[in-house]
Amino acid sequence: MTATVTAPGAGTPAIPVALLRQESYAREALQGAVERLFAACGARFSHGERVLVKPNLVSRGNAGLSCTHPEVLRAVCAQLLDLGAQVRVADSPAFGSAERVARACGMDEALRPLGLRVASLGRPVPLALSLGGSIGVSRQALEAGRIVSVARLKAHGQFRVTAGVKNLFGCVCGCRKALAHMRLGETPGAMESMVLDVLAALPPVTALVDGIVAMHRGGPVHGEPFLLGLLGASATPLALDAVLYALLGQSPHSVPLWAEALARGLPGADPAQAVFPLEGPQAFDARGFVIQAGLDPMRFEPLRFARGRMKSLLDRLG
Repeated sequence: MTATVTAPGAGTPAIPVALLRQESYAREALQGAVERLFAACGARFSHGERVLVKPNLVSRGNAGLSCTHPEVLRAVCAQLLDLGAQVRVADSPAFGSAERVARACGMDEALRPLGLRVASLGRPVPLALSLGGSIGVSRQALEAGRIVSVARLKAHGQFRVTAGVKNLFGCVCGCRKALAHMRLGETPGAMESMVLDVLAALPPVTALVDGIVAMHRGGPVHGEPFLLGLLGASATPLALDAVLYALLGQSPHSVPLWAEALARGLPGADPAQAVFPLEGPQAFDARGFVIQAGLDPMRFEPLRFARGRMKSLLDRLG
């Protein structure tokens, strides 16, 4: 059953969340869709502005479904270039290089005609966390003029559902993400708090989420395709994510990151703030989208971390 999303009440600031029906990854149709989404959600990009486009690069395994679709990424980059932005495309997978994962899912080929390539985010800067300690966030992300998070909508074993905000965890450099799972994963709420601390530290973020073919019955890697036929965008990433959580029948009680955002009173976390200049959530049928009932532990076991580091080393040497 899809949760109800209502219009904002009196005195509540309205946040545009642009949703569009999009059934395929056809290049020309995607280009027009991205242009409409950015205009409708109020995302504004200045000529010469330095924009970091942050795709969702997870793993070379099941790359065609676990990662951002290359044609969606291409459409976003092409639109930004048309607006005169200075575009950099980069991510930092937990294990392995962004370049190799991008090749596996076809991003390098899609971006080459635009004169762009996918790079790895590096140069970590310590970011103090709300619950103590710090995490290394890429200086390249912190110093961008603006970030566009281009994520795929997915069920997730630890976060239940992920979209535009969780994708920003990739601004944490390399294996520090896995180390965070090991260090913070035993403390309830610490991982969700850390993701929102990263969001707060970054320059303004616009989110565009690919739910044309989403991932369910698993995730973030070993899931199955689900044709939802949705593209969404918002200049307030939490607003888009909250609408998508509700569209998939979830509540804050079931999605830890959503619950933490509401507890902090962050703009957009309440889906009642959303207004829909294009399609409304009722235009999309999420019946049959399967999300596992119980969440996996946030903490990574040391053996899993060691295997991942070995895989990363072999990936770089190969």
